[in-house]
Amino acid sequence: MTDPHPLPSLHLGVFFTGVGSQLIWTDPDAPSHTAVETFIDIARTLERGLFDAFFLGEGLRVRENRGRIFDLDIAGRPDAITQLSVLAAVTERIGLVATQNTTYNYPADLARRLAGLDLLSEGRAGWNIVTTDNAWTGANFRHGGWLEHERRYERAGQFVEAAKELWSSWAPDAVAPDGRAAAWARPGAITPVERDTGLVRLRATATVPASRQGRPVLFQAGDSDGGRELAARHADVVFSANTEYGKAVAYAADLRARLARYGRTEDSLRILPGASLVLGDTQADAEEKARWVRGEQINGPRAIAYLEQYWGTDLSAYDPDGPLPDIEPAEGELDPSRGTISIELRSGKLAHIRKWRALAAERGLSILELVREVSPGHPTFVGTPSSVADEWAHYVRTRAVDGFNLLPHLLPASITDIVDKLVPELQERGVYRTEYRGTTLRDHLDLPAVAVTG
Repeated sequence: MTDPHPLPSLHLGVFFTGVGSQLIWTDPDAPSHTAVETFIDIARTLERGLFDAFFLGEGLRVRENRGRIFDLDIAGRPDAITQLSVLAAVTERIGLVATQNTTYNYPADLARRLAGLDLLSEGRAGWNIVTTDNAWTGANFRHGGWLEHERRYERAGQFVEAAKELWSSWAPDAVAPDGRAAAWARPGAITPVERDTGLVRLRATATVPASRQGRPVLFQAGDSDGGRELAARHADVVFSANTEYGKAVAYAADLRARLARYGRTEDSLRILPGASLVLGDTQADAEEKARWVRGEQINGPRAIAYLEQYWGTDLSAYDPDGPLPDIEPAEGELDPSRGTISIELRSGKLAHIRKWRALAAERGLSILELVREVSPGHPTFVGTPSSVADEWAHYVRTRAVDGFNLLPHLLPASITDIVDKLVPELQERGVYRTEYRGTTLRDHLDLPAVAVTG
């Protein structure tokens, strides 16, 4: 296949989840995952590597397993906007993206906090729009299972519309240029916003003017149909799970076709699927490292805990190196408290268990071997810096993706390997910047300007 776009620009971010088995916190060289110095070091290294953004995950409740804190992995993390506010003061160019929930936040409050980060970072803020449908998270907010799965996207759409209206409610010349003006804000230049749509109700006045990029850049994880529609209507950047080349091409075609229904051009959206990466000096070295990574991410106790979610009972008496549990699972569907179960896997657990038993019997797999096989999180790209650069250049030149949002497995090694070894190879192929060409996150992503009307 011929590469039709000879000089595209590959966009890169790092998605720091902060929790879960993806991060190997047990390595002797791993830094603290709650210390501010760790985040400062990561952000500065990424900025040295000319990354578009540092992308923080968020969680509104500490992860548990069957009612107890799940302490085999990092279970809790600092507030994303608070973390990024610190990083805004110690970095100059890199974008700062906060994952924030539309189900359990209030539009005027969240819009204000994101606008503050955007203004104080001089236009480097982004918002990863997520929703939550489980009652376990909702219990923190007295809502329980507040919205059905698809209705949460209705609220998200209305939430984002309200936020965008607030962000554009200050006229560009609202604030007096100097002290000689009669008033600090020109009369009529700040417009109150009022909405009552059933799922979003507010009357608010934005407290700060727009940043130099107009408003925070909107990210959205759009894999489900509802998510894709929300992304097509509102998102500037989509964060998806479609990294296999054929799936990436199909996903990009589907999403770009949806843009037209909302009067948007293909150039108004960037597609950055999430990907994990293992680099080695040779292919064999990379594959050996990938096996080590998978082994550290899914060890015996974690494999038992993974199956406990499906069986709904204590399986600690079972040997991870032995056969699957010979008892029947408890009634009821999956406990969502780990926060790692996809919507597709939250129902029909008996069918999954039947498939696993058949697979384990066919291939003679132990509990540990099976869980490593079926649980998510396998490294997406494994190879040398040269081979991965070739593969990524093909992806971006054929417009299968616009770049990748990378999930590191080990700090700081995962980050420094990419910056020091892979980035030069990408630059050599002409698909990655050699310097920042702008100052805002919107500049880095080559996105169209946002009109600020007031």
